[in-house]
Amino acid sequence: MPVPAQMSHGGPQPGRLRDRVALVTGGASGIGDSCARRLAADGAVVVVADLDEDGATRVARQITADGGTALARRIDVTDPDSVTRVVTEAATLRDGLRIAVNSAGINGPLSPLAELPPADFDTVMRVNLYGVFHAMRCQLPAMATTGGVIVNLASIAAHATFRGHAAYTAAKQGVLALTRTAAREYADQGIRVVSVSPGVVDTPMVTSLPPGATDRLLTAVPLRRTAQPAEVAALIAFLVSDDASYVTGSDHVVDGGYLAK
Repeated sequence: MPVPAQMSHGGPQPGRLRDRVALVTGGASGIGDSCARRLAADGAVVVVADLDEDGATRVARQITADGGTALARRIDVTDPDSVTRVVTEAATLRDGLRIAVNSAGINGPLSPLAELPPADFDTVMRVNLYGVFHAMRCQLPAMATTGGVIVNLASIAAHATFRGHAAYTAAKQGVLALTRTAAREYADQGIRVVSVSPGVVDTPMVTSLPPGATDRLLTAVPLRRTAQPAEVAALIAFLVSDDASYVTGSDHVVDGGYLAK
């Protein structure tokens, strides 16, 4: 019998990230929303950043109402100047930027590769891959004096192919490469860089898939259910904590066993 989602992840540890500044891109919904809430519950000061500024504001207000500390900022991860402004501001808070979760992403249109318009391919790459590049390009220097942790959201699509997802898969495989490279390049500055590859998660990106698509995916998931965003956030909260101080350059799959074939 599947374990109920609300019982399948560890609860907040309020002192674990006390006063550390955390930036979460894509923080207005889905996994980013849950990450922002979880990091705040663990004591972090969270900058909730999203292209959807109203959504980011809603999340930040809810965190504050629950006793946490958060502020909302609009960010366009495809625009280097927008990313620079938000990261620079985050780095001025408290003792500087210590945690970054790069979770902004889109599905993009689903199409066989030969039928995929170049403009649509480019759009997915600009958000899902270039967006991570722009973010890390600013976050790494911001963490150079204090050390820190960057978590990039990849996907099981980086490990397994899915029909119609050529652009998404290519982008997420690129995220793995950026993660490994940065981890090696910046370890001597006290910066850890890891990625997380979620499986089928109950988020707007998954619920927006064509009818029946999620059910077909779940037939290959041994746990026979979608993950809740909070379950992915719980893993990320561990990875950015001191409990994971020897973990860097690695990808962490949270997929209910999908890849265990």
